[in-house]
Amino acid sequence: MYPQLRLRTLTLAVASVFSVSSFAYAQTTSSEPAKNSEENTQNVKPKAKSEDKKAVAPANDGIQKVTISGGRSDQEERRQSTAAKIIFGREELDRNGDSSLGEVLKRLPGVTVGGRPGRGGDIRMRGMGNGYTQILLNGERAPRGFSMDSLTPDQVERIEIIRGSVAEYSTQAIAGTINIVLREEYKQKDIDLKLSLAYEEGRLAPNVSLTVPGEIGSLSYALSGSVFQNRQHDEGSTFTNSYDHGAERPAQTLIQNQYDQTNRKTTGIHLTPRFNYKFENGDTLMVQPFLMNSRSDSSTQSTVSEIYRTPKTDPDMKTVDDFAVATGSARAETTFLRGFGNWQHKFEDNSKLNIRFGGGLGKMESNSLRYQFDKDGKQIDVISDVNNTRDSSINTGGKFTMPYGEGHTLAAGWDLEMGKRSQTRISLDNGKAQFAESGDNLDANTRRLAVFAQDEFDINAQFSAYAGLRWEGIRTSSTVAGQAIENTSSVWSPVLHGVWRIPGAGKDQIRASLTQSYRAPALNDLIAVTSISNQNSVFRPDRTGNPYLKPELSKGIDIAYEHYLTRAGIVSANFFVRNIDNLIRRNTEEVQVLDTTDGKYKPRQVSKPVNIGHATTKGIELEAKFQLQEFFPDGPAIDVRSNYSHFWSSVDDIKGPNNRLDQQPTQTANFGLDYRPAGIPLTVGGNINWTPAYEIQSSNIQINQTGIKRQLDLYGLWKFSPNLQVRLSANNLRANDYQSGSIINSDSLNRIDYNTSKTYTTWTLRVEMKL
Repeated sequence: MYPQLRLRTLTLAVASVFSVSSFAYAQTTSSEPAKNSEENTQNVKPKAKSEDKKAVAPANDGIQKVTISGGRSDQEERRQSTAAKIIFGREELDRNGDSSLGEVLKRLPGVTVGGRPGRGGDIRMRGMGNGYTQILLNGERAPRGFSMDSLTPDQVERIEIIRGSVAEYSTQAIAGTINIVLREEYKQKDIDLKLSLAYEEGRLAPNVSLTVPGEIGSLSYALSGSVFQNRQHDEGSTFTNSYDHGAERPAQTLIQNQYDQTNRKTTGIHLTPRFNYKFENGDTLMVQPFLMNSRSDSSTQSTVSEIYRTPKTDPDMKTVDDFAVATGSARAETTFLRGFGNWQHKFEDNSKLNIRFGGGLGKMESNSLRYQFDKDGKQIDVISDVNNTRDSSINTGGKFTMPYGEGHTLAAGWDLEMGKRSQTRISLDNGKAQFAESGDNLDANTRRLAVFAQDEFDINAQFSAYAGLRWEGIRTSSTVAGQAIENTSSVWSPVLHGVWRIPGAGKDQIRASLTQSYRAPALNDLIAVTSISNQNSVFRPDRTGNPYLKPELSKGIDIAYEHYLTRAGIVSANFFVRNIDNLIRRNTEEVQVLDTTDGKYKPRQVSKPVNIGHATTKGIELEAKFQLQEFFPDGPAIDVRSNYSHFWSSVDDIKGPNNRLDQQPTQTANFGLDYRPAGIPLTVGGNINWTPAYEIQSSNIQINQTGIKRQLDLYGLWKFSPNLQVRLSANNLRANDYQSGSIINSDSLNRIDYNTSKTYTTWTLRVEMKL
């Protein structure tokens, strides 16, 4: 490549990301082959004939030399996929020595993580949380109550990000799909042992991960597991300013600061063995259990510094924030047992049948006790809460794939999942039930049935397409307090993807997608034992479900340009639009509720989800990752990764100007470097993750605020030998305070709650050995 052309391409790579005003850091590219199992490479077309040929040339001595290429890299998998799919393999997962999967995901293009740095939160694509992003484990929906942050990177083989829905997976993916593929069959025979010790503000968090591969005849296996323990301290304050302008004499009602501290200890174990058996006729059977158990003990203390409060007219009347000091303790234990199975049979005509099967059990038990005291030290409340939940599910699915005609690959299949949830919750305030259903059981049954058909085909050498159609129906039934509740919905989802490989432009290509997807109401939004707020008010309401919710429906379009570099680099720009109907939002209203203490109905503020109308969101996602030596062959060995996303949205039935989708930031960015000095076995690198402050008009009377988030991560890796390396990393090195708040402005009340929470730097030393 001529120097001028190199410089022009480098300028394009950098400008595509940095032309927008703000940016942040991501990670380096992987040049290692991806370890992909056959059953998990969906929607990837075979290479064109010109690319698939092996280089064969006769040597002068008459002996033929044959060069055989290895497995396709993550980058090649992405390029060959007809539907837009980004793959991140083991190199990406191992790079920074992260202790949780959420820390890895936050650096990936278009992905944001809610909540404070270092404490995790809901995973969002395109800034859209609350169920818009579909999370899958091995291509199946994650169990209810499963937290992505509970999964360590050592248990994961790769992460697949699918921006547009595909017929093979559930189309409950308005924002997109993140598929977490657990550890697969090991190709090498080495035992992997990883020992890590994290340090945060004087608290230690050890972690041990072990993988033992093996083979017995036709059976191969990889026994993987990890155990961990961490201790965390959280500290924050909330400033409250309330003004009542609806009274006869408008006046200030409350000004106070509340300080909260929490100490938490969590211990857990993850087991993810995998077994593969190959039959004599070529059939293969894969079985992969997944066991996760975690226990958490915590203690809390809250202190209220009251600056001003309106005197009570009734000394016995309880009001919001009516305590000076509160102490509490809580214990929780969560156990998930999930089984994945896959049987594959190949026919003589190159068609094949995949049948999946599995099931799961889940148990979540928690209890808490809270004591509240007035400013004179008198105990005014003892609040206890016991919540026991049991989940069980069974699922099966299959796909029959058949080549047809010239360049067509037809596929059809089904998914069937049935689940049951049983929940018992007992909430007591000074020994008395807080709500009428306290102690009653909630039993809910769900059934999801889907059928799909799809065709991947080559129109010509430059253009490939994918067309699919999926029907999915969901039925939920339950009994709450003796009342039968049922909700049934079904959705047809046509999807169309196309890739045009630009003639004469190397590997450059343009993608386009037309999709229809949906978001089903969460089980707790449909059916829920009422969650009681101990400080009930319009800004701290009780929460309940709504059995009449309809699914949100979305029509979307994606257009992307991808420019592939020669050294596993890429420059891309992706534009998307989603129109959403039947948008679900929570509304708060005053209702009359039976008070079990005196048998009378009293007013309470209750939050309930409802369908409110239409919303639109759109955005642009830019990405540039490359090796600096791509443009300067004599330059240092530096890998660069960067991405920037900007999002717009509006909700029709909520007044502006910030009537955006709930929790969606305006923009987010990453920037990262990895440097390998010449002559020494050292790699150093870092990432900056940035999301600016933003406001959301969540209802016509409430605005939610989220402060700026800047997170700096650094690491160093020293390779002593091919079998031993040591990694030192620092996550959230700046440790900025995390800020959030809400403003309520109703006809009778103005209230501001502003929260500031401390964050901490986590240092991790990790030793990785092959035995």
